[in-house]
Amino acid sequence: MKKFFLILLMGLSISSFAQFNTPQVQEQPLGDGKVVGVLIDSLTKSPVEFATISLFKTADLTKPIDGTLTDDKGKFTIKNLQNGKYSIKLTSIGYSDKVIKLEEITDKNRTVNLNNVIMSLSAKLLNEITVTGQASVIEEKVDRLVYNADKDISAKGGDAGDVLRKVPLLTVDLDGNVQLRGSSNIRVLINNKPSTILASSVADALKQIPADQIKTVEVITSPSAKYDAEGSGGIINIITKKNNLQGYNLNLDIGAGNRGGNLGLNGNYRQGKFGLTLGGFGRGNFNRSRSEFEQITRTGENTFTTKQVGDSKDQQVFGRYSLGADYDISKNKSITAGARFGTRSSARDQTLQINQFLNGTPAGSSTRQVDTDNPSNNWDFNLDYLHIIKPQQEFSFSTLYSVNSLNNNFTNTYLNQGEASNLPFENVNKNLNQELTFQADYQTPIGKKQLIEFGGKGIFRFVDSEYGYRVNGMTISDPKRPSGSLDYNQNIAATYLSYTATTSNKYTFKLGGRFEYTDIQATQVNENKTTQIVIPAYHNFVPSVNISKTLGGKYTVKTGYNRRIQRPGLQQLNPNSNISNPQDIQVGNPKLSPEISDNIELGVSASIKKVYMNLSAFGRSTNNSISQVRISVDSLQGAIITTYQNIGKEKAVGFNWFGNVSLTSKWMLNGGVEGFYNFLNGQTTGLDGLTTSISNEGWNFNGRLMSMITIKNGWQVQAFGFARGSRVQLQGRQGGFGFYSLGVRKEFKNKKGSIGISGDNFIARSMKIRTSLESPLFSQNSTNYMYNSGVKVNFSYKIGKMGMDATSPRRRSKSVNNDDIKEGGGDNNGGQQQQPAAAPAGGGNRGPRR
Repeated sequence: MKKFFLILLMGLSISSFAQFNTPQVQEQPLGDGKVVGVLIDSLTKSPVEFATISLFKTADLTKPIDGTLTDDKGKFTIKNLQNGKYSIKLTSIGYSDKVIKLEEITDKNRTVNLNNVIMSLSAKLLNEITVTGQASVIEEKVDRLVYNADKDISAKGGDAGDVLRKVPLLTVDLDGNVQLRGSSNIRVLINNKPSTILASSVADALKQIPADQIKTVEVITSPSAKYDAEGSGGIINIITKKNNLQGYNLNLDIGAGNRGGNLGLNGNYRQGKFGLTLGGFGRGNFNRSRSEFEQITRTGENTFTTKQVGDSKDQQVFGRYSLGADYDISKNKSITAGARFGTRSSARDQTLQINQFLNGTPAGSSTRQVDTDNPSNNWDFNLDYLHIIKPQQEFSFSTLYSVNSLNNNFTNTYLNQGEASNLPFENVNKNLNQELTFQADYQTPIGKKQLIEFGGKGIFRFVDSEYGYRVNGMTISDPKRPSGSLDYNQNIAATYLSYTATTSNKYTFKLGGRFEYTDIQATQVNENKTTQIVIPAYHNFVPSVNISKTLGGKYTVKTGYNRRIQRPGLQQLNPNSNISNPQDIQVGNPKLSPEISDNIELGVSASIKKVYMNLSAFGRSTNNSISQVRISVDSLQGAIITTYQNIGKEKAVGFNWFGNVSLTSKWMLNGGVEGFYNFLNGQTTGLDGLTTSISNEGWNFNGRLMSMITIKNGWQVQAFGFARGSRVQLQGRQGGFGFYSLGVRKEFKNKKGSIGISGDNFIARSMKIRTSLESPLFSQNSTNYMYNSGVKVNFSYKIGKMGMDATSPRRRSKSVNNDDIKEGGGDNNGGQQQQPAAAPAGGGNRGPRR
């Protein structure tokens, strides 16, 4: 623990020292003059957001006397200027700097209006290529891919999972589980902030986020040392819509369909230096599915066969509510605070018909009623401070407290047995996950083409899980169904240093290193027996190298190397034995160790007139890989335990291709394909302590295509299709699936509202997914039928009035992001494990949005 606090204090104190030993912008007496203007991208003609405007006395261009940032419309205003001669310097990452000598401010000429100021692209610190053509749906930058979800007309009434299906590099299955380049080891951030609900279930968290409130989705493929070292599968940062204008507005969204409905209400109020946002979203849906399952277990000369059919009805209710405020302390200092509450209630009513055979002879049958109830509530509170000292020089300090309570409960009742067996038995599993985070970051330029970043971070996690079984309301003691608890505390201290340089011949280099120290204290109680789980403290040094080169203004080549670590998540650690399906028992492993991955990437992109294309190759090598493992137990009953183990090594090599083309000024088409080859090799440990060598390998493919057409009088049409091939798993293959949608929207003439209709998978009645698993002791084949076809109608309307007043310009905000926990559920298989990204250890400076 001494090392932990030493590292944490060192990182935080260095950042704080830099903040309080930096020259400040000179304060000036107030006057009546002002300068206004709008920055426009020379290529796309779109606004340049969050550019830095520095004001100088024309006689001295070395010391800025005032400054501001452009808003999301590219507008800026500098007020309260005395009479005199001034010049301004315009700076934005990815653009050439521009200095403009202004007209003299006098009593007769108090306002200098620059109107539209054109900003030209350059290979600056974060050189980026923008997808040209209608709507600019996809943008690619040196360290990430950006999908502009606000261009998606079919998003109304859906959730974040519906949006992520359309993002290149990502796949989302029909249950909402997300993979990035085939790897499920990802972290999802919301506005650069983590949440404890994301640690327990990414799929459930995505269902709480309304699709129509998402502005962009960022997938960062090559993070610097500033980002958390964990998250070997990658990070997805979901940026929601914000409003920086003065005044107020209120947005109402209503949707209804054959599988559910939604209601959303979001408001904004901003006056002077103070801004307030309030949002609420509720969504309910229902669905049904059918599963057919055959499992064969072998022991000695005996073969035990289980055939099972399950019919399920699912009901889910999700809600997310938020309150946020920001205040400009001065021109260069701001503070933001927020509180968010999320709730989820998921219930499944399932009937299982089980038939068993021993060496081909019937050995018994049963019918079971399984009722599952998984309520969850989570709170997030943040407080962030940002000081923009001068262009590209800033200090931030951020805090976050997050808590999630989650219950995994089920009741299992025999329907065709004797009276004693008809008594239902229940599994009650209560989980509480808390996180407290502090971080400080500082960055400063060295000349015009270099940047230094450093800082520190501390994460304190507290996980408690209580579990047990009851029959007729009475707690039972059974070795096969143990009762107990897990107390798991994890502390992480980190410090980093990152250096960025851009050369005159359009090379960009970003080099860095990060050091993290992890301390874990864990205690497990099983049937009143207390066991101290010994997990030694460990430390990791994580280097990163990223290089990009721009050729002829149309082509960009980039390469990167990163080492990442991946710590196990709550779902993988939880020792509760979930036997809602008696033939497939789910149990976690609190003794898991972190996995370590080395990642390389090489990519080339081209933007020629109305066509944009990107091709990248990637590779990943993971040691101590955390994988889902099935173990045959109790062969007389044919049951299998599904758990998690550090199996050994996993390797993947593959490619991604995606492109965007504007066929006309009103017709856009984009799509892509992805393929990767997986190697998995290691050892599994059975309940008897014996190890078994195991391996698997094979190809995996996906593809997607989307088209959007804008018609006259406010009409738009959008079509989307996606297909995922079968997936290699450690012990078999999981079947592929497809998804398609078609949507039409009509915008009202007053631009304040719209109405639309869309359909998902509406041609076929159901979708079939086949999965096969194999080991020396068992084989398993299953078929799932998903009845997920749906049609929905959505209505949206906005009231209120907001206008531009840049007296107190809104700034970029900094915030906590924790991207270091591995998501449970699903095998750790797939393509390149992406590096965590989306928000650095200090927050959300994402550069210009074009």
